[in-house]
Amino acid sequence: MNLFDQISEDIKAAMKARDKVRLETLRNIKKVFLEAKTAPGANDILEDDAALKIIAKLAKQGKETAITYTQAGRQDLADAELAQVAVLESYLPKQLSEEEIEAAVREIIAQTGATSMKEMGKVMGIASKQLAGKADGRIISGIVKKLLA
Repeated sequence: MNLFDQISEDIKAAMKARDKVRLETLRNIKKVFLEAKTAPGANDILEDDAALKIIAKLAKQGKETAITYTQAGRQDLADAELAQVAVLESYLPKQLSEEEIEAAVREIIAQTGATSMKEMGKVMGIASKQLAGKADGRIISGIVKKLLA
């Protein structure tokens, strides 16, 4: 069962369980999935890797929104947003720790033979592909800068 079908099944389960937060979040995911499937140039099939990127993007947006709400003194809205982020993250692969990311980046640097900041783009290109969905791009970038400096 692909991720699109899994979300549809989970919507039914959330309706039966009367889990309002989960249901609202899953419906939002499905809406974005449907938009991606019907976008110009799409072939009406949403692969799991593309679906994971969408969910990761939604989770990142939710975290940023929660920070904004907290800064504005609206903890109630921030908590609601973080509850939705928790649902989104349940569909994402386990995030790597900084040590695991650093080990992967060291391996990529060794493979490419990069020695200076001039080659950061080459390392980042490979690292972004290998660690997609498993690590935040900003963390990867920070580690690459640290190791190449």
